[in-house]
Amino acid sequence: MLAIPHILSTGIKNKNKSEKVMAKKKRKKRSAKLGFAPGSAIHIGEQKVKTATLDLIEYDAQKYETSELKNVEKSFRIKDSACVSWLNITGLHDTDLIQAIGKNFGIDPLVQEDILNTEHRSKIEIFPNFIFIVLKTLTYDTENRKLQKEQVSFILGRNFVITFQERPGDFWDPIRERAQNDLGRIRKNGADYLLYALMDIIIDHYFLVMENINEEIEELEEMVINNPDREQLQRIHFLKRELIEFSKAIWPVREIVNGLLREPSTLIDESIRPFWRDLYDHIINVSETIESTRDLVGGLLDTSLSQMSNRLNEVMKVLTIISTIFIPLSFLTGVYGMNFEFMPELSWRWGYLVFWGGAVILFLGMLFYFRRKKWL
Repeated sequence: MLAIPHILSTGIKNKNKSEKVMAKKKRKKRSAKLGFAPGSAIHIGEQKVKTATLDLIEYDAQKYETSELKNVEKSFRIKDSACVSWLNITGLHDTDLIQAIGKNFGIDPLVQEDILNTEHRSKIEIFPNFIFIVLKTLTYDTENRKLQKEQVSFILGRNFVITFQERPGDFWDPIRERAQNDLGRIRKNGADYLLYALMDIIIDHYFLVMENINEEIEELEEMVINNPDREQLQRIHFLKRELIEFSKAIWPVREIVNGLLREPSTLIDESIRPFWRDLYDHIINVSETIESTRDLVGGLLDTSLSQMSNRLNEVMKVLTIISTIFIPLSFLTGVYGMNFEFMPELSWRWGYLVFWGGAVILFLGMLFYFRRKKWL
């Protein structure tokens, strides 16, 4: 494996820094809600699309129809439709659109507030006429080596599912394909199964993120053992923070799925319960994998520090041995460098050769002694 070149890593850091500055300028913070009443429709987060869009899919066992709605009023009919409807809204900055959806479908203003707050913790709320769920979708940018998050909200009604996402592009194309081609169980079940399928594919991508992180850890392990440096140490620290963010994003998902299993709701058919239990097992699996990976990164950090310390000790050992060897040689040269008039060796014909012979013998003798003591 090859280490990341310094120039490339510096470019990535500068790029990430500029992106953070741009996001900071565009992002609405929580402080924007100060002074407003609970349930106020205020978008918190970054506007990621210019115009919000509405995509509608309607299906049952016999038909499948898809359309892009030009105005929100055309979506109101799905509340009373006999077939299953999936309304996907992209872009959360349009508060008027969210309020119109909420008013027509009887969505509580506090829920609308949570939908508009893209920094909200994942959670579930079960109401008599709908179920509200907030999840985080996670991807791993392998080029910039960074975890990316996006908030997705779900409203499950009697025969419809409404999804709210921040930007175009999602994981749900396989779901659309299965519904369109009548593959699997989607067309044979209701809106509750559609909700399960949408959540399931999000959780499946958690495993993909873990695979990408584990691949990077394996690469770092090899580099740490062969040639540890400060850049790798910084990367390990960054991975630890990413895993903490990952854990914070998925731990509440256990509560969500557990809530769907424990709390009875007329919106969830009993036949779908085995699928929710399977989803719960997946979340437990991901959570345990994250914990073991965090331990692995912690061990990798200790290994990196130990390797760097060992390298420093090796350098210090070599320098100490060199210094030790030159101490007696420096003593001899110091003695014969003194400016006394009566030094018998100075007038001896073979004195210079005897001095160098003694110095070489002393040098070789010390090397032999160090090797015998296994200091070399």
